[in-house]
Amino acid sequence: MPAWIRTLRQAGITEPNLQAAYGHQRTLVKRFKTEEYWTVRLLLPAHLHPPVIAAVAFMHETDQRIDTGATDVRKRALSKWATATRDVLSGAQPSDQTLQVLGDAVSRQPQLQQRVEDFLQGARHEVDYAGFETEDELQAYIDGYSLPAFMLLACLLDPAENAKAADDFEHRCRDLIEAMQRVDFLDDLAEDAAEQGYVGIPSKDLARHALSVTDLRTPTGAVRARLEQLVEEQAELAHLRLAVSRQLASLVPRQTRPFITAMLRVQELRLQAVRRKGGGLADGGARPSIPGLLGVLARQYVAALRAR
Repeated sequence: MPAWIRTLRQAGITEPNLQAAYGHQRTLVKRFKTEEYWTVRLLLPAHLHPPVIAAVAFMHETDQRIDTGATDVRKRALSKWATATRDVLSGAQPSDQTLQVLGDAVSRQPQLQQRVEDFLQGARHEVDYAGFETEDELQAYIDGYSLPAFMLLACLLDPAENAKAADDFEHRCRDLIEAMQRVDFLDDLAEDAAEQGYVGIPSKDLARHALSVTDLRTPTGAVRARLEQLVEEQAELAHLRLAVSRQLASLVPRQTRPFITAMLRVQELRLQAVRRKGGGLADGGARPSIPGLLGVLARQYVAALRAR
């Protein structure tokens, strides 16, 4: 793993102010996405580190701006931020380091341009999000927001040899992000019920198991028993999508395969942890095995060294 300043120079980023801006974004990503940061630094080729940092920092800054306040306040914040972002990508001088770095990353990785626009368009789903009534609503959220957010990073790994390869890659990314989103919603059940008053499981599915958000706030033994069945049902849906998404490892270049493989294995560990906790998710999230996570990182680091 090359030193950060060397990484920037290898990517052609030599201007001192721009290096400082990238350094600031790197510090932020390292702080709020520590595990993901080290996975990027250890497993991806060095030339991808700066644009990945830029994309992750931009997503985080967007979430920070639209994640609090009444819906109309969040909509105004998104509109203002989207305008500022589009202006920078059209050549305006950035007044924000996040957008300065994003603009530079887009100039070096042109495929990011449309992905940024897709993400900004999809962010309205996150602004409007207040739980789901049906499975169709959950699927619309994944298509509208989760997938564009994921592709902001994944497009940097896309081989894009031809239209069919790019299409296959995005379909498998869709499978992976659905699995990840379902695991997230299960893992966050207790926190979401307590803090937001709604959860990421469709209310019709909750009702089918005689459960409500109120039940999840004050769980009893009976509630945990019914939740156990719901968790297994939802976990199986995640498992099916995760199983198909394993094809991603064969769709990316050899140099990015360790990163994708690690991502897939980590989601498998997270899913196992959620399944083990079952009805206990009403009391808090599940933590995957730390030795298991470290083992994944170590094995894929060795693979990454060989690929280089």
